[in-house]
Amino acid sequence: MLLNLLSSSRRWFVAPDSRIFSLVSAIPGTSQGESSPHSTVKSTSLVVAVYGALSDLLSVASSKLSIKAAHLYNGKGGLIDDIALIRDDDVLYVSEGEPFIDPEADEKDIDEKSAMCTDWITLNVGGQYFTTTRSTLVNKEPESMLAHMFRDKSAWGNKKDHQGGFLIDRSPEYFMPILNYLRHGQLIVNKGLNLLGVLEEAKFFGIDSLIEQLEQLIKNSLPAEDHSPISRKEFVRFLLATPTKSELRCQGLNFRGTDLSRLDLRYINFKMANLSNCNLSHANLCSSNLERADLSGAILDGANLQGVKMLCSNAEGASLKGCNFEDPSGLKANLEGANLKGVDMEGSQMTGINLRVATLKNAKLKNCNLRGATLAGTDLENCDLSGCDLQEANLRGSNVKGAIFEEMLTPLHMSQSVR
Repeated sequence: MLLNLLSSSRRWFVAPDSRIFSLVSAIPGTSQGESSPHSTVKSTSLVVAVYGALSDLLSVASSKLSIKAAHLYNGKGGLIDDIALIRDDDVLYVSEGEPFIDPEADEKDIDEKSAMCTDWITLNVGGQYFTTTRSTLVNKEPESMLAHMFRDKSAWGNKKDHQGGFLIDRSPEYFMPILNYLRHGQLIVNKGLNLLGVLEEAKFFGIDSLIEQLEQLIKNSLPAEDHSPISRKEFVRFLLATPTKSELRCQGLNFRGTDLSRLDLRYINFKMANLSNCNLSHANLCSSNLERADLSGAILDGANLQGVKMLCSNAEGASLKGCNFEDPSGLKANLEGANLKGVDMEGSQMTGINLRVATLKNAKLKNCNLRGATLAGTDLENCDLSGCDLQEANLRGSNVKGAIFEEMLTPLHMSQSVR
């Protein structure tokens, strides 16, 4: 008969024979060898040969397991009183008289308690320790990186430090608000903590609901954008602080309504700047760049505009009386495609100016010098050109409907033909 015996310390005894049994002690073992309902049991193996009746089996169990064997139970806890009831491969339990205890159920309880204990996790984030539960990291944001890292124990492949903390190479300062958010669902940030840092951590860990809150908080915390125009005093201080040989870039700046009259603004880049209703009278804008700038309603009377670039600029309703566009060196002013509706350019010097495909509808160009000017494709509808010098001007394809040509210094037929 081959018996498998387990004592109070759960030691196994096996002997080769024609029949195989497993005997397990139903007495839980303790450190002093005394019975205790809360103690644990351990197992080892030993081989013995057993023959005879049930009393012989109990005697062997008592001798080999160092206990006083009194009762024998089957795997379901049934008391065995005849050795004939034992079948091959049965698992039998021996006790000194105590009621049957199922060691497998005891092990399950231990495993459950162990699982409860391991639900607590220690994180080493950038050298600072955080203790939390797996459910905290998983339940709030199930699709986050943290949830994927700790959802299954088998997936806990993260490296640990010498104290068992899971290593995460991120900033602990910015991680704390995220962990608290996962705990109670509220975003609480200590005063002085940079929200941008917390936002970057939230994006890294994939906490989507927190990202939206942080972006809104950051937006609300930013100071309102200052769209107020630059004053003359501020700009003069800016001019004085800039070396004369340095390029001054004022692209896209707001000068709306600012008084910039009589200032030296040569070579300054005003591309796409807002100069509407600005006072630029008698200012020196020689070779300045006003491309796509807004000059609507601006006053540029008597300004020096030699070699100025005003491509596609908007100067509707502006006043440019007595301006000088003529550069003795031959550099021509370029106003191609500019919107000059209703402008007053009376008496301006515009020799060789480029006004190709510009709009001059209802403009006043009385007594202007337009010698050699390029007006091809220009809209001159209802434009007052009386007293103008158009000698060698190019008017091909221009719209002169309703235009006034009275008292012209050069008769229209002497200029290039109008098509």
